Amino acid sequence: MCESEEGAPSGGRTRNIGARAPAEATPINSESTPASLRHRMKRGQKRDDKVEEGGGSVSGPGPGAPEVCKRLRRADSEEQQQEDGEVDWGQLPEEILLQIFQYLPLLDRAFASQVCRGWNQAFHMPELWRCFEFELNQPASSYLKATHPDLIKQIIKRHSNHLQYVSFKVDSSTESAEAACDILSQLVNCSLKTLGLISTARPSFMELPKSHFISALTVVFVNSKSLSSLKIDDTPVDDPSLKVLVANNSDTLKLLKMSSCPHVSPAGILCVADQCHGLRELALNYHLLSDDLLLALSSERHVHLEHLRIDVVSENPGQQFHSIKKSSWDAMVRHSPKFNLVMYFFLYEDEFGPFFRDEVPVTHLYFGRSVSKEVLGRVGLTCPRLVELVVCANGLRPLDEELIRIAERCKQLSAIGLGECEVSCSAFVEFVKMCGGRLSQLSIMEEVLVPDNKYGLDDIHWEVSKHLGRVWFPDMMPTW
Repeated sequence: MCESEEGAPSGGRTRNIGARAPAEATPINSESTPASLRHRMKRGQKRDDKVEEGGGSVSGPGPGAPEVCKRLRRADSEEQQQEDGEVDWGQLPEEILLQIFQYLPLLDRAFASQVCRGWNQAFHMPELWRCFEFELNQPASSYLKATHPDLIKQIIKRHSNHLQYVSFKVDSSTESAEAACDILSQLVNCSLKTLGLISTARPSFMELPKSHFISALTVVFVNSKSLSSLKIDDTPVDDPSLKVLVANNSDTLKLLKMSSCPHVSPAGILCVADQCHGLRELALNYHLLSDDLLLALSSERHVHLEHLRIDVVSENPGQQFHSIKKSSWDAMVRHSPKFNLVMYFFLYEDEFGPFFRDEVPVTHLYFGRSVSKEVLGRVGLTCPRLVELVVCANGLRPLDEELIRIAERCKQLSAIGLGECEVSCSAFVEFVKMCGGRLSQLSIMEEVLVPDNKYGLDDIHWEVSKHLGRVWFPDMMPTW
């Protein structure tokens, strides 16, 4: 069934009838070949090249054949993923994984660490544990999710020495506060830079035995030699524990917030101001404020204060409050001319006697309870640095004259909020006209505005918008 090729000698090559001769094969045209076929041919060529580089054949019996096969399969897999536009999430760089993990809640982060070895290694990167918030809530007293106890044990065991910026958010239960103290007591191998104890509701830490809380807090004060920020509002911290804080962190402490700490005396906070010359932000109750404290914060050794918050709170009706000398405030302004003085007042009307008699460098002023027309009138005369004013309640007597006086005297006023008080529409328009476009925030409840013979509620927003240079409407509910 064979025949000799035409023109070949009798002993020449033979071929099957009907088979195409190699010499007559149609050359491959790259333009007419499908793209997928061309890609497979290229991959085949690459495979051959890789085999040659590997020093063996894929099907050959050489000792390096299995390793070569693995490399080829890996290369083919990577090329196939590139073809399909897929991403190999297990091969993400560590710095990218770190950014992703930082946005995940702790429980989701723990679940993600079980996906693959690379993600588990990322889960334990020290950079991921520098900033952490422990959420400690009891199901019976809070709807918020709590940090799982097993995760807390793992964090303390493997990452306590990595923690630097730590906060505890606890609900009102004593159990949650005790859990926070137990964790604090175990932070003996870490050097925190910031610590915040946040109670979402009272009483929390205040219900703990004082000695138990102080013991746990002292562990952090002693072992953290570079603590720069401390927020311990509503806690039983006392003067001796503040001395421990100063002894170990006087050179680094820059922020201290300790409002509603009844066991701290004016002498205790004065010790902090005398020793911590880098303190830039301070928040405390008015009963801790003294002339000596302001003079210590104004000393040449002390840096410029940036933020001072004072909470003026009445625990019992008729409570007496001390006065601060004008000379002490003047010294503070000379030393730190740009500092913000924020004052929150929660007083009854007959308790404002010592306040706003002399000039006060307050910049942000909040009245949480009803305040009289007389006191607001004194504000306009004694607060030339006022930037923001919020009056939650006043009564039924219009505040027309008081607002006009504040607009005249407080040249830096840029934000105001009024609720549960009364202002005539004409006086309000005049107030806005005097302040002009510097009013960046104007939050006025609609029921505050009283229509008069010049303006009604339907057209006052047009007049106010004209003087503000932007569209404005009264608020339906408080926004401060």
